[in-house]
Amino acid sequence: MGAVKSKRMPRAVREQQMLDAAVRTFGQRGYMAASMDEIAELAGVSKPLVYLYLNSKEDLFTACIRREARALTEAVRAAVGSGLPADRQLWDGLRAFFGHTAQNPDGWSVLHLQARTHGEPFAAEVTAMRAELVAFVTRLIAVAARSAHRDPDLPEREVAGLAESLVGAAESLADWANATDGVTARQAAETLMNFAWAGLGNLMEGRPWSPPDPAHETSG
Repeated sequence: MGAVKSKRMPRAVREQQMLDAAVRTFGQRGYMAASMDEIAELAGVSKPLVYLYLNSKEDLFTACIRREARALTEAVRAAVGSGLPADRQLWDGLRAFFGHTAQNPDGWSVLHLQARTHGEPFAAEVTAMRAELVAFVTRLIAVAARSAHRDPDLPEREVAGLAESLVGAAESLADWANATDGVTARQAAETLMNFAWAGLGNLMEGRPWSPPDPAHETSG
């Protein structure tokens, strides 16, 4: 008689199954409206098992935020090849960003909408992910800009402000693209490149825009 195969699902697999159900529920219904009963039913497990694995609704939501944040940052990093021109690196990173958010709209909703509107510690988890993306873009822009200027002392603060603006624009554009029929990830990335790179390209070639002389400005 052959050995009986165990039908028991490995803990790690079952936990990911629960997180999949939780991300879908939180993303579509919101944190407050989502119930553990609904999440358990969608995952095909009992509610006590969800509590056994993930302790509480708060801990489950935090686990969802961390998983989705890690997946997004890893997707962007994996897409950007070192040694390529800065515009190509940014293009590849943006395509990965918009591609991931389009393919995972519930995960993006958890990160960009739900986690930010329900206070600490949820917002802190997203802030950490965002800071990592800003730092990544800052390094990308800094290397290219300093190389173009042949100026190793280009202010980090100036470059960081550009990166912060770019990440903020990408977040807003991802919301718009996901809510607008017919907009692909490639189109969203191209829109942001056309909006941002003309300015960045001029800056890197030593042609920054300058505000008018304050003496010639009219008071508002």
